[in-house]
Parts: sequence; structure tokens; C-alpha cells
Amino acid sequence: MMKAILIDDEISNLENLRTLLEKHCPQLTIIATVQTVHDAVDAIVKYSPNLVFLDIQMGEQTGFDVLRLLPQRNFEVVFVTAYDHYGIQAVKFAALDYLLKPIDIEELTIAVNKAEQKVRAQTQTSQLDFLMQQLRKPDATMSKIALQMQGEIRYVALSEIVRCEADNTYTHFFLSNNENLLVSKSLKEYADLLRPNGFLRTHQSHLVNPKYVKSWLKEDGGTLLLFSGTKIPISKPNRETVKQALQQYNQSAI
Repeated sequence: MMKAILIDDEISNLENLRTLLEKHCPQLTIIATVQTVHDAVDAIVKYSPNLVFLDIQMGEQTGFDVLRLLPQRNFEVVFVTAYDHYGIQAVKFAALDYLLKPIDIEELTIAVNKAEQKVRAQTQTSQLDFLMQQLRKPDATMSKIALQMQGEIRYVALSEIVRCEADNTYTHFFLSNNENLLVSKSLKEYADLLRPNGFLRTHQSHLVNPKYVKSWLKEDGGTLLLFSGTKIPISKPNRETVKQALQQYNQSAI
């Protein structure tokens, strides 16, 4: 049995989450529910949970304050929030699990099962430390991303990612050192995540870092030639958007 602590500043949310977990996640034992940052820190130190469900917005404070105040962070975390704000972007970049309110039962059980697998494997990762490093940046810009691979989590600088290519529900990350990393998330998730950092969705199956684009070829109606010699197709609906984005990127690089 996994020991879990639920942290949320609203009692109705705690009661709802407890009800869902007791009904759908029998592998969990809920050992405490708390509503303040101070009580959350005390409960985690006292009970040493395997899993913490952590609300992000807690009045004037946040769930991230709980993590900052802890002497050790040796547990799994599932973040819970009503808002898809910058904090969630940082959570995504750290490859950590989160749930949006109102909580979807299927997403909840998936998150708990994933946490259970990590606890059973006793795999210690630095994901929470990585998250806190990202959040310490004053402009909240992300320079690295955590990539969930089979058996490991790799931390990769965005500047080292040449391109991404879909492989069913997986994504290939092609790096500047010629590595090809197979990651267990869809290209759409990474396209949504990396688009604010300038990455271009050229095609349903392709995402490209403009830093590595050498030229635009007119063949097949539009193709990107990378410095590596790789050619990346551009779908017709994306041609104008990609062309404008490349022009803006090259102008800013001058």
C-alpha cells in the first residue's frame, strides 16, 4: 500500500479527491489531508508519504512553497490545479504528472498507477529538484526539458534539440550530437509545449528547431533543409505560418 497525503486549501476539493481515490485507487492509504503550506510541510516530514497530491494555488501561497520549505523531497508528486498557468508549464517541462480540476477519473488512475510503478521500482529522480530550478528563474523561461524514456529521464537543453518526429504515441528527439531519443509522449504534447520557445510544427509528424534550418526548398511545395542534410516536409496548411516564423527568427538573429 502506498501512503498518500492530500494538500489543498479548500475542504470541498480535499473531500472530493479523497472520495475519488478511495473508490478508484485501492492501492492508496490516505494518511493525512491538510489545507495550509505550514501544515503540509509538517505532515510530510512526520508521515514520510510515498505520494503527495499537491494543489498549486493555495491562497496567497502555492504548492511550490511546500516543496521549497522541505528539507528532503523523496516522494512522488501529482500536482492538482484549476488553472493552466506558467507553473503547469514548468511541471510539464519537468515531466511530472498533474491533474486539472475538475478531476478526470481516468487521468487520476493513470497518475496513481505511474506513481506506484516509480515507488515499487524505488527509482530516485531529480525531477522535483529540476522543477524548482526552473521556477527560480525570474522570467519563467525554460532552457531545459526532462524527457521520459524507458528506464531513465534525460535532461536536455532546448538548444540541443534539432527536431522531433512522431512515432504513433511516441516521439523521436533528434539532438545536435546525433542522438535519437525515443520518448513516451505524443508529438502534439511536445508541439504545444515547445511552440512558445520558437519550435515550428511543419507537419503532423514533424517539429523543428529553427536554429538548425539551412534553407527553404521549393520542392514538393515546400521543404525545409536542415544543416545536417535532413529534409523536413511542410504540409500545405502550415506553409505560410512556417515561412513567416522563419523570417521573424532570421531577422531577430541578425
